[in-house]
Amino acid sequence: MKDQSRRNFVKSSVAAGLGIQLSNESAPKDIFIHHVLFYLKNAGNAADKDKLLEGLNKLAKCPTIKMVHIGTPAATNREVINRDYVYSWLCFFDSPADEELYQKHPIHDDFRNNYSHLWEKVVIYDSVGPKR
Repeated sequence: MKDQSRRNFVKSSVAAGLGIQLSNESAPKDIFIHHVLFYLKNAGNAADKDKLLEGLNKLAKCPTIKMVHIGTPAATNREVINRDYVYSWLCFFDSPADEELYQKHPIHDDFRNNYSHLWEKVVIYDSVGPKR
């Protein structure tokens, strides 16, 4: 093999190896999303709404949560939009393991123990995918 060909081969090999390593390091990391819709037993009761909001604000202090959003139905009107819940609880975790720690955390246990009497049902959507 000529020296020039060998140099080109080595250069190409090193570049390819570095490219693969860099692309793996910069690949989007999967995040875990936990979305809960709360349906209260007494949806029209302002005191119950306030009480649940109090609990959700306490729950937001769980250390494995990276970001949280507490919301109410938006005033949008399209056939495909579900607006029959009272509160939406959306939180982001770095990994499924962090979400599992959240599920077992004393703050989450206290939330269930102290506020579950307020709701008649919850609907939960969990998803995982790359952060974009």
